[in-house]
Formats: sequence, structure tokens, C-alpha cells
Amino acid sequence: MDTIEILQKLVAFDTTSQRSNLDLVHWAADYLESAGARVRLTSDASGEKANILATIGPDQPGGIVLSGHTDVVTVDDQDWASDPFALAGRDGRLHGRGAVDMKGFVAACLAAVPGWRASELRRPIHLALSYDEEVGCLGVPLLIADMLAHGPLPALAIIGEPTQMHIGLSHRGFYGYRSVFHGRAAHSSDPLLGASAIEPAAALVASLTALGGGQSSGRTTVNIGRIEGGNAINIIPERCEVVWEFRPPDEAAARAVLAAVEDLAAGLAAGVSVETASLASVPPLDCAAGSPAAGVVRELGGLWPPIAMPFGTEAGFFQQAGIPALVCGPGSIAQAHQPNEWIAMTELDAADQLLTRVGAWAAAES
Repeated sequence: MDTIEILQKLVAFDTTSQRSNLDLVHWAADYLESAGARVRLTSDASGEKANILATIGPDQPGGIVLSGHTDVVTVDDQDWASDPFALAGRDGRLHGRGAVDMKGFVAACLAAVPGWRASELRRPIHLALSYDEEVGCLGVPLLIADMLAHGPLPALAIIGEPTQMHIGLSHRGFYGYRSVFHGRAAHSSDPLLGASAIEPAAALVASLTALGGGQSSGRTTVNIGRIEGGNAINIIPERCEVVWEFRPPDEAAARAVLAAVEDLAAGLAAGVSVETASLASVPPLDCAAGSPAAGVVRELGGLWPPIAMPFGTEAGFFQQAGIPALVCGPGSIAQAHQPNEWIAMTELDAADQLLTRVGAWAAAES
């Protein structure tokens, strides 16, 4: 099957993040095994979500990882011109949920497997397909841990998020939290009898807002997603919840934000407490332009000059694990998460060409 035929099958699987991805996983695992790949699955605690790690070539260090995710965002409340789970071609574009983010790249990888398998690879090619990327990259840490526990260290990882085949070397991290403040309810006519939960929550919001430096890819940004608290105008509120996120350019900036939150928690008034829980944690990516990984992907056909991406990916997890990582994939992120999501057929052609070069790189003398 070619890339478009495989993409048609992948789009037909409704793998929105709130649903199981197992139908797609089992189809892809069967396809990969029939093509001669060695396949490993790792599952979440519920058993309803699974990662795929498939390897083609020798069991030795120095290979390349091609990473993508199998889940897609919802189509609820979006006005589509055609069935979002049936790939539709119009004017050189292929429409369907996940066509660009990022089943197009996954389809190109799967289509390339028979050609890789027919070559005498001297270095392995690993295909890493994770679950629940869209809700915080929940599957990829398990996938990477399993990869490192059962095989040698790869030389680099390419994450195929849509960059129009430009090489993406950096992006901010993404950290999401829920902070719940607990106070003491009382009649508002005598505030000394109670302890407001909303006032320290407001102080947290002000502190976080002051830390947000702007929208540049090199600055930390902060968003307060939800505030909820209190019952009535004349009752001192005993509970207030703040859901917030921040996106730092590096781990030092992340530590600075968390330290400020810890300082605020340590200085709460008597009768007030706070519980802060992590909702999502995606580390930033910072790959040097002169790194060997960037050099390899340029040789494979990744477009230069490099770009800094406004969105997060699983690349930071690979980097934390000691695997140099960058982002390079077909299509534009501007089409992702939109009604009538699409990828240009020319972008899939470019991905096919890059993946053919991946096979040649893996077959060459190291």
C-alpha cells in the first residue's frame, strides 16, 4: 500500500483522545509484523490505550527513531464539509481528522517499511507511535522507557509533527496544574471568623501573570484557564480552584515559575491551605543548529533554515532520555485542529522522499 492508501485507513479509525486507540494499534501492528518488523506494545493502566514500537534492521545502537502519535483532537462543534473520518481529496488536498496532525507522517512511515525491510540495513530504524499526545504526551514516556529497557540507544529521533518539512530545533515546554485553595467559611459581616480561599487564589493569578513574559518563543508564557470558587456574595469562600499552565523556553525558566508558586504556598495566611497537582508535563526542546542530529536530517532533506515552533511535541522527552531529537514533518500546523483539516499531497510526497533517504542512511556504512 502507498502512503495515501494507508492514510485513508488511519483516518477511518476514530482515535480522538477520549476514545481507545486499540483498533488502529492492532491494525498497524499486524501490518508491521507482516512486513517483517519486530513489534512491541506498551499499554496504559486501563488497557484501552497502547503505544507501538516497531524496529526494522539490526539490534544495535546508532539507529534512528521516527516518532508520531495516534490520537487526534475532537471534531465536536466543528462544521465539516465531509465526514471527518473518511479521507476526502479536493484540489490536491486530503481532508480528514488527523490528516496533518499527524496521521499523514505515520502513513508515510508505514508505507516506507517494506522498502526498508528489503534493504540490508546496517543501522536500525525504529517507528515509535504513542497514545494521548494531544492531552499531554501521556504515552511517550512509557514508550521511551520500554525502548531503552529492551534495546540499545538510538543516535537521533525525528518527530514528524507538521513543519512543512522544515527542521524544528526548539520549542517551549508545556506544564499544566490545578491549584485548589481551602479556607474557612463564615458570614461576611465578620471576616475574622473565616478565611477566604479566593484571595490567595487571586494572589496566585497575579503572581503567575507577572511571570508571563510575552508570546515570543524565547519567553515564558502563562495562561489562567479556569477559576472557580465561592457560593454567595455574603459567604466567605472556603474553596477556590485555579487551573493554569505555563510554557517555558527551558528547564531553568520552568524551575523559576514553580519556585514562585512554592513561595506563595509557604506564605499563606492562617486557616488557608493549597493543594497543587500536575495535569500535564511536556519538557522543552533545544537542539543546537550545529549538532550531528541536525546535520543528519539536513542530509535527509529536511529544509533549512531551522524554525522555532510555538507548539510542544514529544521531542523534549527523547532529549531528556539522552536521544538527540528534532522535529520535521509534512503539512502545516495551521491546518491542525481545524474543521476540514487537510494536508497537501505534495507534502506527503516530500515525506516519502525523506523516508526513502532514511532507508539509504540506515543501509550505509556508519
